[in-house]
Amino acid sequence: MSTFIVEGGHKLSGTIRVQGAKNEALEVICATLLTPEPVEISNIPDILDVRNLIGLLADMGVKIRFPEKNKCIFQADELNLDYIHTEAYRKKASSLRGSVMIIGPLLARFGSAVLPKPGGDKIGRRRLDTHFLGMMKLGADFEYDSENRLYKISAPEGLHGVYMLLDEASVTGTANLVMTAVTAKGTTTIYNAACEPYVQQLCRMLVAMGARIEGIGSNLLTVEGVERLHGASHRCLPDMIEVGSFIGMAAMTGSDVVLKDVSVDDLGIMPEMFRRLGVKFTFEGDDIHVNQSEIYEVDTFIDGGIMTFSDAPWPGLSPDLLSIFLVVATQARGSVLIHQKMFESRLFFVDKLIDMGARIILCDPHRAAVIGSGRFQSMHGTVMVSPDIRAGIAMLIAALGSKGTSRIHNIDQIDRGYENIEERLRSLGAHIIRVAD
Repeated sequence: MSTFIVEGGHKLSGTIRVQGAKNEALEVICATLLTPEPVEISNIPDILDVRNLIGLLADMGVKIRFPEKNKCIFQADELNLDYIHTEAYRKKASSLRGSVMIIGPLLARFGSAVLPKPGGDKIGRRRLDTHFLGMMKLGADFEYDSENRLYKISAPEGLHGVYMLLDEASVTGTANLVMTAVTAKGTTTIYNAACEPYVQQLCRMLVAMGARIEGIGSNLLTVEGVERLHGASHRCLPDMIEVGSFIGMAAMTGSDVVLKDVSVDDLGIMPEMFRRLGVKFTFEGDDIHVNQSEIYEVDTFIDGGIMTFSDAPWPGLSPDLLSIFLVVATQARGSVLIHQKMFESRLFFVDKLIDMGARIILCDPHRAAVIGSGRFQSMHGTVMVSPDIRAGIAMLIAALGSKGTSRIHNIDQIDRGYENIEERLRSLGAHIIRVAD
């Protein structure tokens, strides 16, 4: 375990390049299990969750080579399938939420898969029904071993195409089902599919590997099964959640920061939502220039009602961004209602922001009313513990924009999603150090 010590109240200045997308990397790395041929993936973020997933694949027998930084070549031609029945596999896979996307490729290619109940952020119930119900429709048999908390799935008679209407537009569920369907016999139609850019990227990589997928970018995907997939090369998009994180940091510290190569066309509604929060920035080609010299003022609805920010399926606002919007709103001029619809435990970190002087009313597990102070550095430093990735980065943003010194414990949670964050922030002028507990 490690701790960040952050001296707040310092403006940031300079240019920073956004890392590769965490959520996309987890999806496309799992997809390399679908073929025995080499698959090259570049712009992979060097973060804890990705390293753990790569380590899990290596333990399964996947050959892994790093020709250069943030680029990896995977070859799953000699997998040890006995490994997924071991205690070592259960322990490692259960600690990583992204491991759930291993079962689709294993089921598609080898006809069976085993998965312990996966871990990840403690942000509320995160059910897997969408994954398994879809696989059962494709012809798989499913069993849950409640005593060992183990999911078992197999398709002794093979998989066949089918029409399915997903009960929710699950990102990982859509990714898993597309990977399961690419070699199923016949045509699979997935309606109410998630259409986030990272799901689109997964589909494009699968097409490059020989899959036949139509409707990419929509909520209706049609997958025509093929005999086998082959190798390909793929590059991950920039991480839109990191883009939002740095916009929030620059706004809350009244800074002048340029974010390089953000893939503007793949940011969805996020930039417009920051504008409604009052944040000032411009697009310069594929870069974003945030220049927040004055305090930001929250917009209102046309009828004068208090602005509400809520999560929604793509292209709506990602639930991963709401923690950032909440903390940035604490210094704005005006009031905001944050409505986290998806996860019931994601707003519980606001008690620490209240300790720092923020004016927040936690209405219930899903809603928080924020009354902005209307001035920079309106909060003071404190001691915090990061409960998950997004709350952790929100706490870091709060610490950077507050007076005095803050200590943030359990920053391994932040490391799961952000690459060398303290070094990159120091390059912008932040006063932040990492110490071992």
